[in-house]
Amino acid sequence: MSRNYPWAAAAKESTASLARTAASGLLAILLSLIAATAAQAQTTITLGSKKFTESYVLSEIAKTLLERAGFMVTHREGMGGTVILWQALLNGDIDAYPEYTGTLSEEILKSPAVMDDVAMRAALAQRGIGMTSGLGFNDSYSLVMRRGLAQELGIRKISDLKRHPGLRAGPTPEFLGRQDGWAPLIARYGLTFASVRGIEHGLGYEALANGLIDIKEGYTTDAKIAALELVTLTDDLHFFPQYQAVFLYRLDAPEKAIAVLRGLEGQISEAQMIALNRKAEEAKSYKVAADAFFAEGSGRPSVSPDGARYRRLLAELPRLTMQHLTLVAISLIAAILVSIPLGIAASRPGVATEFILGGVGVIQTVPSLALLALMIPLFGIGQLPAIVALFLYSLLPIVRSTAIGLTSIPASLREASIALGLTPGTRLWLVDLPIASPSILAGIKTSAVINVGTATLAGLIGGGGFGEPIQSGLQLNDNATILLGAIPAAILGLLVQAAFTGLDRIFIPKGLRLKTSPKR
Repeated sequence: MSRNYPWAAAAKESTASLARTAASGLLAILLSLIAATAAQAQTTITLGSKKFTESYVLSEIAKTLLERAGFMVTHREGMGGTVILWQALLNGDIDAYPEYTGTLSEEILKSPAVMDDVAMRAALAQRGIGMTSGLGFNDSYSLVMRRGLAQELGIRKISDLKRHPGLRAGPTPEFLGRQDGWAPLIARYGLTFASVRGIEHGLGYEALANGLIDIKEGYTTDAKIAALELVTLTDDLHFFPQYQAVFLYRLDAPEKAIAVLRGLEGQISEAQMIALNRKAEEAKSYKVAADAFFAEGSGRPSVSPDGARYRRLLAELPRLTMQHLTLVAISLIAAILVSIPLGIAASRPGVATEFILGGVGVIQTVPSLALLALMIPLFGIGQLPAIVALFLYSLLPIVRSTAIGLTSIPASLREASIALGLTPGTRLWLVDLPIASPSILAGIKTSAVINVGTATLAGLIGGGGFGEPIQSGLQLNDNATILLGAIPAAILGLLVQAAFTGLDRIFIPKGLRLKTSPKR
């Protein structure tokens, strides 16, 4: 028998009312948090830059202006060449980056005819991309030589090279494959060379200065042309189009941010850009060069002392270490989880063996830079595509070592385990895998060490890690910055090697461990 109490009904109604009020309050808080997050996301701008000094400097200038306008700005430095930056912009992984009209027309839009600004803007708008007007300078391609050699051979213009087929050329890999690059250029001028080797832009200048090559392509605003006493050959057949510097940006970027970028239109002369490039290379800092752009005429010093530069570099070490460890750890763990089952399958006779080993072998033959570039359309830029690429590169050593370890088990041991009445699964876990463990761990160790080194390439696509300072230092010819990435990467490789030596004692049965011969 139940009774109805008025106070109980009132309490129940009051409780329900409180619940509704609390739910409404929580919903309001949640919506405000979402709105705040969205607003924060709208005020965060990500800039990209190509892997040469001028692109770094221009993005640093834009970063300073955007920060002054109240935006939070991330600069993904030295992400690689045109294809990587353009794809990242299309995917929304970056909001803007500096580009050149000649590259837009010839390489990105692949126009059969020279395009004016109106035509380029219309074509870009169809892809959701906008373009500023020129920043004020033209940075065209050119061919450069050592001044002394050019004077000795009487070479002043590109067509003069026809008389000297014994010269050695060292264009950049990107220039070798461009529509406005090496092959069309030498076809237009009818040139031949004794050797043609692709060399990274900054290293190519060093090779040219040291006499390892005789000619390469350069940019007309490169500070190294004057610093290394090089001469620019006249493009007498007018092969190269105009390369006016501009900023490309996403049309869905905040209007205020776009206005900031447009504020740079016509503000940088060719002489200024050369001076800024020189400042970056002398000070070993792109930020110092950007500061110099704003400090001109103010009398303020723009070069930071070496001590401050080294402190700034060391302050980056914890961040870089964590990023590098993340790349290596996630990719390696995923590879172990996938590779050992594949290795087990590959250890059994049949078509699957050749298919598995052949498949992971083919992946290993894909050049690392190409694999990274292929990941960008699928996963964008940053750590994810780098982790996927490292995972794929880690498969072969582990799969092969697992298969070899299992197939090397003596037949007598297999027969003994069968005679004991062990099921296939039990034999695998209690007999086969423990006996094969030295080989399996050797493959994992190989993959781990290789991953530590290969992960430095993540710096090319904004993935961070020790590759970031290595790429930056190569452009600045700054050994301190290069070593900031190279030395920790080497130390991490040694630590990984030592860690796996310790793991041998845990996972390898005592009777199977390698032992040194006793002393007599």
